[in-house]
Amino acid sequence: MLELKNITKVYNPGTVTEMCLFKDFSLSVEDGEFISIVGSNGSGKTSLLNIICGSIPVEGGDVLINGNSIMKLKEYERYKMMGRVYQNPSMGTCPNLTILENMALADNKAKFFGLGRGINKKRIDFYKEQLEILGLGLEDKMDIKVGSLSGGQRQAAALVMASMTKLDFLILDEHTAALDPHTAEIIMVLTNKIIREKKLTAIMVTHNLRYAVEYGDRLIMMDKGKIVMDKNSEEKAKTSTDDILRVFNEISIECGN
Repeated sequence: MLELKNITKVYNPGTVTEMCLFKDFSLSVEDGEFISIVGSNGSGKTSLLNIICGSIPVEGGDVLINGNSIMKLKEYERYKMMGRVYQNPSMGTCPNLTILENMALADNKAKFFGLGRGINKKRIDFYKEQLEILGLGLEDKMDIKVGSLSGGQRQAAALVMASMTKLDFLILDEHTAALDPHTAEIIMVLTNKIIREKKLTAIMVTHNLRYAVEYGDRLIMMDKGKIVMDKNSEEKAKTSTDDILRVFNEISIECGN
């Protein structure tokens, strides 16, 4: 279980632009849960992911996994138990390395890097099996540099790489936002397939309300650092995109937009 307890996050403290985003914010994520998070710009979605991953500091509170605090762990240490796929397809992969070399790097995450070979040839068949799940033919392009792939192919490879090792959590940071509609649909289907087949706990931030409704076991809407909607699996099944959009519009009107 992932728990955020009484998180306080202040941006630009002590300046004229000081802004308190989170104040005593708490959230619990059950093992095996797939959560979709929506909200307007500035609602705290990405900040929430950054706090979980240790990318930004907080002024108060705690982040726990299975009851154990991870606040003292640095970002790279937290990634031993987490995988993250970013909005930009160019992040999370090394463009000047081949697919095989990228897969080998991901496979060795959290392991000691000595002076031995970076690629274990005995693992190549395993890498191909993982890529085969995508159905994009990348398993036959192992020697091609990742930088030459399309955005969708690269994001699909990043998704496999992020979830290839044993994980506690998969973090999806608007990972379809930079893709064209058709490719985004493919990536979402692959995302759901990987999460379900590997029984991962996943948190997905998205601006696509339809994806938030159609995918995941739980739907959360955030506004100004607060949770304004939290629907479990049963409630979510009865929720439509129009229902979510209606709440969005109500919040927008309250803000004077």
